Amino acid sequence: MSTIKWQDICAREDLVPGSGVAVKLANTAAALYWPAPESPQLFAMAHKDPFSQAEVLAWGLLCEASGEWSVAAPLYKQHFRLSDGVCLEQPEVVLPTWPVRFNGERVEVGLS
Repeated sequence: MSTIKWQDICAREDLVPGSGVAVKLANTAAALYWPAPESPQLFAMAHKDPFSQAEVLAWGLLCEASGEWSVAAPLYKQHFRLSDGVCLEQPEVVLPTWPVRFNGERVEVGLS
């Protein structure tokens, strides 16, 4: 069993509820999402859109699809489920995701 190493990313106040922000994780770019301000649930997913090859997913539109939070890619509009990175239109395409949490007033992403 591997131990999760938590990387401090930003302050809670740096996040905008209902949208995403781009952050750097180790050697990759990630998108952090805080869908609902009344919920402590956060998501971290790859920032790079596999269809356009552009790092734009943090600026996609958050939506609910089949009762789960997803993001619509800004360029070609594919939807990616935030919980596991699966593309709803093409389920064989899966983006990396990471655990993310609030630790007091800080936001941390788990790296393995």
